Amino acid sequence: MHDFCFTIPYGLLLVVGGVIGYVKKGSTASLAGGVGSGLVLILAGYLSLKAFEKGKTSYFAVILETVTAAVLTWVMGQRYYQTSKIMPAGIVAGISVLMTGFYLYKIATGGNHIPAKAE
Repeated sequence: MHDFCFTIPYGLLLVVGGVIGYVKKGSTASLAGGVGSGLVLILAGYLSLKAFEKGKTSYFAVILETVTAAVLTWVMGQRYYQTSKIMPAGIVAGISVLMTGFYLYKIATGGNHIPAKAE
């Protein structure tokens, strides 16, 4: 599975979550954090997709995805530890730790594997 297949939906989920947090609670931190990190992930997923279409792997995109997911894991994990609230901190921390593991796997295995051209 290619990283962009999970990264773009993950980014969209964060954007939607940030907007919902702002609308329901008036939290500008949710808006900035969710939309900001979500857009970074959507951009990284888009860069990875475009590189894949050209038959290449974008290591920059995979590293950006990994760093973003790791930071979200740390920040939301700390927030969950402090508040014990599953929503949103526990959910975002859980998804982010899974995504960080996935991205580390992609880095370890050489990124997106480009299929050989049929002759």
